[in-house]
Amino acid sequence: MGNFDTPSLSRDAALLPDTGEPGFGVYVHWPFCAAKCPYCDFNSHVRHQPVDQERFASAFLKEMAAVRAMSGPKTVTSIFLGGGTPSLMKPETVSAILDGIARHWHVPAGIEITMEANPSSVEAERFRGYRAAGVNRVSLGVQALNDRDLKFLGRLHDVADALKAIRLARDIFPRMSFDLIYARPEQTVAEWEKELKEAISYAVDHLSLYQLTIEEGTPFFGLHKSGKLIVPDGEQSALLYEATQEITAREGMPAYEVSNHARPGAESRHNLTYWRYGDYAGVGPGAHGRLTRGYEKIATATERKPEAWLEMVERDGHGILDQERLGFEEQSDELLLMGLRLREGVDLARWQQLSGRELDPKREEFLLEHKFVERIGNSRLRCTPSGMLILDSVVADLAC
Repeated sequence: MGNFDTPSLSRDAALLPDTGEPGFGVYVHWPFCAAKCPYCDFNSHVRHQPVDQERFASAFLKEMAAVRAMSGPKTVTSIFLGGGTPSLMKPETVSAILDGIARHWHVPAGIEITMEANPSSVEAERFRGYRAAGVNRVSLGVQALNDRDLKFLGRLHDVADALKAIRLARDIFPRMSFDLIYARPEQTVAEWEKELKEAISYAVDHLSLYQLTIEEGTPFFGLHKSGKLIVPDGEQSALLYEATQEITAREGMPAYEVSNHARPGAESRHNLTYWRYGDYAGVGPGAHGRLTRGYEKIATATERKPEAWLEMVERDGHGILDQERLGFEEQSDELLLMGLRLREGVDLARWQQLSGRELDPKREEFLLEHKFVERIGNSRLRCTPSGMLILDSVVADLAC
């Protein structure tokens, strides 16, 4: 089993450089939230009684052992505590989880360790506790910088809470990011440009900027279907997207992925592992994973309901419901789908090795002529900004 190189150093070491390799990440899903947002289709649950954190932490560690048996020995390149709202965890719970990861895999000093947090659940002492536990990057779910839209989005915090959380995160953690949702009802390009410039002024090094999407099964879906919720049409959404790209690039935070922007060197290492189609262990209710064993890749998925997952882990040692063996064609499709989201594009030699074929020259030529994709030398292919707007269609065309 692995361990931190030196526990006292691993929590304060300088961030290791990005090697450009896919890496191996560990994702831990904390499924609980203080409230369910009306746009959210993530695996998150509200509980009105205190959660037994010690019991859940013990189950996380137990499932880690099962996943470690599947993955074999690995060197971890990033850890991500997602949710739900991981900042509802006690620092002691976070510390137990991180120490457990270090017992099961090799965790070098200086890797990225991210935790998601909501401004409404932020306290200075908790943040300091998370930092002492080993977290060196925080991702805040701000979502909007005006109180009207925060209320519309069902957020429990206001702008004052968000700014307080941003200041605390900036003071306590070496790296931070926050999320914003745009293409909100009646939002103009001018309003979004002003809000985005304000966000960049808060000295963050990373922003995740998502267009509001209406997901089936959410309260917003029903409102939208009945005509009570109108979101910007395709043309307006495209204008908002283009304004996003222009402003972030001008301000030194260009897009390195469809929805993610960073100052050079501040890209999310963990998310790069997903987009570069690396392996990652998924632990916790509703967590997904990708684990390579020999020539095959195993897609894992756990039970989504927290209490059902907990009982499964305590009874069987894990809550994994699905272990799907992905063939080379499925792997090559996933590699294309993930890699074309990145500004650095897809390694064509790797894609060809997985797929056993080359890209259809006629399909590629069509996309090149219409400036939806472009070559980077002879080894990589990426989407252009206009291609990013129709990414799903580009991927489908190339994968045929």
